[in-house]
Amino acid sequence: MRSPLFLSFAATVLAATPAEWRSQSIYFLLTDRFARTDNSTTAECDTSAKYCGGTWQGIINQLDYIQGMGFTAIWITPVTANLEDGQHGEAYHGYWQQDIYALNPHFGTQDDLRALSDALHDRGMYLMVDVVANHFGYDAPAASVDYSAFNPFNSADYFHTPCDITDYDNQTQVEDCWLYTDAVSLPDVDTTNEEVKEIWYDWVGDLVSDYSIDGLRIDTARHVQKDFWRDYNDAAGVYCVGEVFQGDPDYTCGYQEVMDGVLNYPIYYPLLRAFSSTSGSLSDLANMIETVKYTCSDATLLGNFIENHDNPRFASYTDDISLAKNVAAFVILSDGIPIIYAGQEQHYSGAGDPANREATWLSGYDSTSELYQFISKTNQIRNHAIWQNETYLSYKNYAIYNENNVLAMRKGFDGSQIITILTNAGADAGSSTVSVPNTGFTAGAAVTEIYTCEDITVSGSGEVSVPMESGLPRVLYPKAKLEGSGICGL
Repeated sequence: MRSPLFLSFAATVLAATPAEWRSQSIYFLLTDRFARTDNSTTAECDTSAKYCGGTWQGIINQLDYIQGMGFTAIWITPVTANLEDGQHGEAYHGYWQQDIYALNPHFGTQDDLRALSDALHDRGMYLMVDVVANHFGYDAPAASVDYSAFNPFNSADYFHTPCDITDYDNQTQVEDCWLYTDAVSLPDVDTTNEEVKEIWYDWVGDLVSDYSIDGLRIDTARHVQKDFWRDYNDAAGVYCVGEVFQGDPDYTCGYQEVMDGVLNYPIYYPLLRAFSSTSGSLSDLANMIETVKYTCSDATLLGNFIENHDNPRFASYTDDISLAKNVAAFVILSDGIPIIYAGQEQHYSGAGDPANREATWLSGYDSTSELYQFISKTNQIRNHAIWQNETYLSYKNYAIYNENNVLAMRKGFDGSQIITILTNAGADAGSSTVSVPNTGFTAGAAVTEIYTCEDITVSGSGEVSVPMESGLPRVLYPKAKLEGSGICGL
């Protein structure tokens, strides 16, 4: 049954193609936990399983805060109507949908969502919306589900028979069984059903058109058969990035055959291991960079991250601010589309779900915090490198040095390359100098380290002697190419 939600107000989408998304930098937020309409920075938020009052209007109110970090896009959690009055927690996150033709009233109205899209587009920013095709939500065990509560899939015929996933190596179970069958069950939609396919493809195209959505993040992508996704991606008509919660690059990269991109879980795990302690393996990370580059069809379209609402905050592993800066620099300056999770810039430290779903407003939107400023500067150099030469985006990042707790990477063609020097030595590390080879810089050229604004002259052999201190990352860029950028006063 088609609702009035999708009968009018079609608008022009600002950006849609993978090529246009390749240059974006994404700020991911849970709508309920980012900003309230009343602009409160003191309203309490029980992270356990309650709505806290975040809205689409609240996001509009804080776009200066987001754009101030250099982000060019936001990703918001699902917008559809979810189960209400649950005995086992509230659907503040948006992943327990029941009516795909209605919006979640806790977040606002149709006009509010359109206003958010318009406000972003007025700033030249993009809107990505989370969507769920795999399942619905019901506040009871599987045996007690009343399918008539769902719109449009209002009978058991639209769903797989309830079963538990007991073996995640069994792809049939992964696709056909339910993620949860107890308490709040998640009825698994039978996406092999031709009627279901037609409904979903029509729905996603209408959603994108009616709210001028520029991109989609696809939840639980591995739990739906692969051949469903290509037509879904095509029907959406915009860049789609899928959640394939698996670190095996052979498995995860396979989904890029049917959708534009995937979240970069193959990099996430070695990245976390490399920087969550001072004894992490940078070699494993360097090796995975190469593996992903040659296994995925296009590593520059993957979504890079170190935090999200499903994984523990980085600061829950270590409170070392230098390690936090190194890992953020990798996310932003390596191949792919950077994704920073709301609260990461405030060094939030919630562990697993739901502790990692804190209210951003309780930080007071502090734009002077160390990580806010660091992320802003790092996005600034990436955005500038893209502006200088768009081929920066297609150039594949690779390690040029890996010794003694230091990993240096290069991205960009000669004359406009960024050299990123990372270390997991930690904040207690002293001062040292690292001679970085294979930078591609011309002998005698001046390069600028963008965090300290120190100028360095490239040696006759092409090496760059980089001063390191307190375990902080360093980023080098040709000084001549910084003129007019505002970076380091140039």
